[in-house]
Amino acid sequence: MRQQSLVPPRLIAHRGLSARAPENTLAAVQAAHEAGCRWVELDVQLLGDGTPVIWHDRDVARCSDGRGRLADLDIRQAGRLDAGSWFDVTFAGEPMATLDRMLALIDERELGLNLELKINRGRDPLALVERTLPTLLEALPAERLIVSSFDVTALAHARRQAPAERLPLGALFERVPRDWAARCDAIDAYSVHVDWRRLRASRARDIVQAGHALLCYTANDPTAFAPRWEWGVHGVISDDPTRFAAPRTDPHPS
Repeated sequence: MRQQSLVPPRLIAHRGLSARAPENTLAAVQAAHEAGCRWVELDVQLLGDGTPVIWHDRDVARCSDGRGRLADLDIRQAGRLDAGSWFDVTFAGEPMATLDRMLALIDERELGLNLELKINRGRDPLALVERTLPTLLEALPAERLIVSSFDVTALAHARRQAPAERLPLGALFERVPRDWAARCDAIDAYSVHVDWRRLRASRARDIVQAGHALLCYTANDPTAFAPRWEWGVHGVISDDPTRFAAPRTDPHPS
């Protein structure tokens, strides 16, 4: 691995501790911290006015009391949304988090962040990288940061903004493609992130042997996931990482 200062995280809270709090919110990250999690995974997109916010979907219907696409909202409109009540009444009034507010919380809690550049249909990957990366690089050191994406254009543009030793990049796949090595080489990737159900032992060992951190998403059953540790998988992204006991043979601390 080229980024020797970054130890592969073993347990990562998916969209914050999303089993116990509304996903991608300040509350979910605070819950992860209180549960002892040291890393969180979050999604970033742009509102219509260019404000980076922590959000997964193309629209706001599933995780708020509003309607409409992110691309059609400005920060004033987004600020009126309740992003917590859909999960539980105790989170009523939880705001959509801006990237700035989220990074302040993550830095205050001394957490590591796997930030996914979420490129939904019709959105500009270059704009997202350019609005997000300067703030991100100023806020967090390389040893507490991984930027990942399914989008090749976003990853390539991110690499042009910062070298590997400053910006660990993760290549996201549902199933690892045959040309995974070439794709990783093209962006000087630190890590490979893959759907745990679609990973095969031989491919896992190839990735690890090539020097990449190997992270699996989104696993919530420790027993079913257990064989992956033996394949060399470094870390798991889970809605509730507290369910995963540290395997005795795992050499990678969280």
